[in-house]
Amino acid sequence: MKNIMFAAALALGATGAMAADTATKAEKYTLDPSHSQVVFNYEHLGFSTTYGIFSGFEGEIMFDQEDPAASSVTVSMPVMSMFTGWEQRKNHFMADDFFGAEEGDMITFTSTGIEVTGEDTALITGDLTMNDVTKSVVLDAKLNQLGDHPQEGKPWAGFDATTTIVRSDFDLGAFAPYVSDEVQVNISVEAMKAD
Repeated sequence: MKNIMFAAALALGATGAMAADTATKAEKYTLDPSHSQVVFNYEHLGFSTTYGIFSGFEGEIMFDQEDPAASSVTVSMPVMSMFTGWEQRKNHFMADDFFGAEEGDMITFTSTGIEVTGEDTALITGDLTMNDVTKSVVLDAKLNQLGDHPQEGKPWAGFDATTTIVRSDFDLGAFAPYVSDEVQVNISVEAMKAD
């Protein structure tokens, strides 16, 4: 059960932070930026599914095995780290039609609750802040593995999560519904116990 709750606490990082009790015996885990990514996709005019990715983002998990609800997670990613595979598309996303992004603009997720749904699954509710708008979203999370990393020789954890975001909720709804308003998000994250 503690492994389930650990996965749930990690899943909150896809994207945030639960309220943390400073008196807890939490242990710090940090996201492995080389093996953590957020992949998004949307329908384009009914002709294709178009993809993009955020990677190399930062996050910290303070995990309390005795009381996972007292854990906290913080994750953020620069808007301008988006990769689309086509420079003109990224430039359009950064322009005023969408983000109107400036250097330093961030996307963050702050967890607000966990509902364990199975041995290795949980629903994670949290506040997603993007484009200066904050909305509640739910991550459907699954623990992939928890144990010692064979090369690093320290505790490690990995999970996947999915959610659907309505981009117009974040004032990013240009060209909807022709370009789908719903964006599918797939998250895969590894986290390591901090030294």
